Amino acid sequence: MNFEKILADQRTFFNSQKTKSIKFRKMYLEKLRDLIIKNKELLYEAIYKDFGKSRFDTYTTEISFILKDIDFYLKNLNSLSKPKKVKTNLANQLGTSKIHSEPLGCTLVIGAWNYPYQLSLSPLVTSMAAGNTCIVKPSEVAENTMKAMAKIINENFPNDYIFVAEGAVEEITEILKLKFDKIFFTGSTKVGQIVYEAAAKNLTPVTLELGGKSPAIVTTNADFEIAAKRIVWGKFLNAGQTCVAPDYILVDEKVKDSFLDTLKSYIQKFNYQPDSEHYTKIINRRNFDRLVNFIEKDKIYFGGTHDAQKLYIEPTILHEISWEEAVMQEEIFGPILPVLTFNNFNEALLKISEKEKPLAAYLFTNNSEEKESFTSKISFGGGCINDVVMHLSNENLPFGGVGNSGIGNYHGKFGFETFSHQKAVLERVNWGEPDLKYPPYTEKKMNWIKKLL
Repeated sequence: MNFEKILADQRTFFNSQKTKSIKFRKMYLEKLRDLIIKNKELLYEAIYKDFGKSRFDTYTTEISFILKDIDFYLKNLNSLSKPKKVKTNLANQLGTSKIHSEPLGCTLVIGAWNYPYQLSLSPLVTSMAAGNTCIVKPSEVAENTMKAMAKIINENFPNDYIFVAEGAVEEITEILKLKFDKIFFTGSTKVGQIVYEAAAKNLTPVTLELGGKSPAIVTTNADFEIAAKRIVWGKFLNAGQTCVAPDYILVDEKVKDSFLDTLKSYIQKFNYQPDSEHYTKIINRRNFDRLVNFIEKDKIYFGGTHDAQKLYIEPTILHEISWEEAVMQEEIFGPILPVLTFNNFNEALLKISEKEKPLAAYLFTNNSEEKESFTSKISFGGGCINDVVMHLSNENLPFGGVGNSGIGNYHGKFGFETFSHQKAVLERVNWGEPDLKYPPYTEKKMNWIKKLL
């Protein structure tokens, strides 16, 4: 595939100014929405082949997000695109100042395999809404979903506007050599570093949606039933293969035993069997083997069984865990939940803050002082108090990482700004201007300048 030619064609198309039309953007957003609805069965079948994801989970965690994003931009595109008038300072009177949101140009979206539709198509939707062209490179790890997206989009959109690139490492390596106006990547920190380095050679701006070890803190002031129920759901959704899933639990030592028992009861209640509709398999054998290596028999509180043939790992709780354990050295990204304890809440916060900044963080408490300390003392991309994962479902909140967990954010208006350039325009009238800034310079002019600036 000649990616250089596709990008050149997209640049020619972008320079035709057609994508800047609001009518054009809405027309193709509506077309994408209709194609997704029309091809739901193809999308369901493909993702089930890749890792056994049910229709229910595919709709709620993938397709509904994309459709909601499209509806948001169809509803708000006029206001988002309208130049924003801002205050003009005294030195520029008489004049008006506006901020114009203009598309960046030719964009590249690199998606991830764990939510292959959402993490490829939601950024695409945002790029389209902002008025860009786009090449989308879904993850080849989820091969069937990659092929489904390529079929739906490449057969129905002009390649010089939107194109889905198939392939693996060789193809993405070639694509990253090209000069884009924006790169949006979702994936691991390791690959994110490669993307960032490639982008730097062309001074291409990037958004990196990465990950990290996202903590869930449970204090003595928490509602344990709610905390356990929500943590179990969020952790084992998609078999733990979720970038904002709780990576580990920090629970007050005084309530550890009762809380562990409550966690166990909800895992049993939700019944995560190998063929359960609500529980996916691990994406491939490489990831399966990596995860199994984290399960030390003497650390198992619950679970631990696994089946390589079915790529199944039972939801597993590990206890008596220290910060030095292997399972605490990298993001788990699977259905293994280490539980650590603390005796002092502020010391627990300090311990978290000494680590790399996580993509998400969660606190379960009904104590207002603990809530305030949590939000003010820990740096993290986004999170919840008394829930997990759900913050990313609110398009009015920015979603993204900080530090090692990512650069930039998106969702709603924040995504529109991510794929746009905020262009400043000052317009002056042609009369009424004093000669203060023009030569010759005098002490009197200086005195006036000091008052104006």
